[in-house]
Amino acid sequence: MRTPAAILEIDLAAIAANYRLLAGRVGGARVAPAVKADAYGLGAARVAPALAAAGATTFCVAQLEEALALRPLLPAARLQVLNGCLPGEERDFVAEDLVPVLNSLEQIALWQAAARAAGRALPAVLHLDTGMSRLGLPPGELALLLAAPERLAGLRLETVMSHLACGDEPGHPLNEAQRARFLAAARHFPGVARSLSASSGIFLGPDWHFEEVRPGYALYGGNPGPGPNPLRPVVTLRARILQVRRVDSPTTVGYGACHRVGGPTRLATLGLGYADGFHRALSNRGRLFLDGVPLPIVGRVSMDLTVVDVTALPEAKAVPGALLDVLGPDQDVDALARDAGTIGYELLTGLGRRYERRYGGA
Repeated sequence: MRTPAAILEIDLAAIAANYRLLAGRVGGARVAPAVKADAYGLGAARVAPALAAAGATTFCVAQLEEALALRPLLPAARLQVLNGCLPGEERDFVAEDLVPVLNSLEQIALWQAAARAAGRALPAVLHLDTGMSRLGLPPGELALLLAAPERLAGLRLETVMSHLACGDEPGHPLNEAQRARFLAAARHFPGVARSLSASSGIFLGPDWHFEEVRPGYALYGGNPGPGPNPLRPVVTLRARILQVRRVDSPTTVGYGACHRVGGPTRLATLGLGYADGFHRALSNRGRLFLDGVPLPIVGRVSMDLTVVDVTALPEAKAVPGALLDVLGPDQDVDALARDAGTIGYELLTGLGRRYERRYGGA
């Protein structure tokens, strides 16, 4: 019988509850879940159908391959591809009824040519850059488009969107500046749905909701803002103790001998490392838990192994085979990310493939 070194539990009912909470905050706006990057590392093949069962009809992915993988699971869903249609992908987009987000005049021209070849109007989302300087039509390209509206002939423009750069900072002046720029630009497309906010933007208030929102991180239990997290936790991650050793004399731990044990200590080695997405930056600074007791990481996190100090635990609990909480009631993904000097998005999307995934609440 296989004994997994680490177990990742994903609560689909909590994801559905978070979807309903967000839908309740935005009134009648359409909630289009972002299930890109394999639903932020949690498994799009399980997460997306759960969201559809909760009421979602529109989904956002980043790449064509992600949309193609979801189409058999969501045959009637509207699938928006945020990176747009790239040269050579037109046939797949048309055949699978996918909606490209058009980010440039070049993508607009490509999709218009695809519409002519298909002999029918094709759906599209128009992305306007209002301050992110990443994807989307910058002001100069928008001016060229407005001066030649025939560039959109043959396209069925369903949504015009932009993306907030500082939505997780409610007081940042760029939020209001982007909203004003977006309103000014969207007026040129009357009757077309508008979408500005992802997870954090939803919590800026009704003025940022418009007709569609695109939450991702919040659906998966991440905190969308600086205050208390209103979302239900989704992920539990536990790692198994492989070996316990008692150290009575001074010695060092791990690569680089960067941690020194000074006195009697019990050390537990876990089957968890940076190959599993457990960041090396947590070396000598992160913690795991058991029954609420914090257990500091000592030494460097290595590829497959991590050592924690379990001296604070009763010996009967710190034994080979016992599971310690990496993510759970005492430490959510945002807290672990702070210890790693990063953000919860990176931790979630980097969850390793070696974890045994268990889904609950379906």
